[in-house]
Amino acid sequence: MTTESGRVALVTGSGHGIGRGIALRLAQDGYSVVVNGVSMDPSNTEDGAYEVKAKIEAAGGCAEAFRADVSCGEDRAALVEFIAERFGRLDLLVNNAGVAPKERRDLLEATEESFDRLMGINLRGPYFLTQLAAKRMIAWKEAGVVETPRIAFITSISAFASTPARGDYCITKAGLSMAVQLYADRLSEYDIPVIEIRPGIIATRMTDAVTAKYDKLIAEGLLPTKRWGQSEDVAKVVSAFGRGLLDYSTGETIEVGGGFGMTRL
Repeated sequence: MTTESGRVALVTGSGHGIGRGIALRLAQDGYSVVVNGVSMDPSNTEDGAYEVKAKIEAAGGCAEAFRADVSCGEDRAALVEFIAERFGRLDLLVNNAGVAPKERRDLLEATEESFDRLMGINLRGPYFLTQLAAKRMIAWKEAGVVETPRIAFITSISAFASTPARGDYCITKAGLSMAVQLYADRLSEYDIPVIEIRPGIIATRMTDAVTAKYDKLIAEGLLPTKRWGQSEDVAKVVSAFGRGLLDYSTGETIEVGGGFGMTRL
């Protein structure tokens, strides 16, 4: 086992989008970062997980890239085991991996196939990955290896905002929100903070197809902060959590949505 000095973070789904921004920010904060994805090509350092790894290393940081499908139990176990063997600790788990439906369909026409796919990746995966990681975190904390392990779930404003054209996505995010409550409650015995970070309209590949729609809505006043969110906006909150600034807010939700959830007249 090779043990590195300093803190270690796992960011799932960190080859692109919000996860990429989080991984880069945590590396700046001094974490050794495990970059995770499903489609990973070691020869491609221009895009994806290995681009993130290369960027971190070029800046003097430490990163590993590990392919794992969070919806697969064997992959989840292999991912956690890799971290144990490579680093011997895990200080911060960021459950970020998630997908949108391949095709938006009205609720009355939605398919079980899409529902099952999203449930596996967006909800079952992080739910059980957290179970595995939490057990290791407890052991490492009790052994004095890690002082305060932390767990963050990246959800979405879709956890409460209805979109009947992608109901399966909304349900998975609502389920993740409850997972935060459950794990924050259960892990409070071990003083392991768990929080929900709820992004709003963030400029990523996932939102490329609806750029014109949200450009118009934002221009018309949908958001008090009249701009698209960026991955860095979410990463800043994860950074604050990782530095211990939000530990007393375990179980809480922090929206990063430009005021989307604000009640206004």
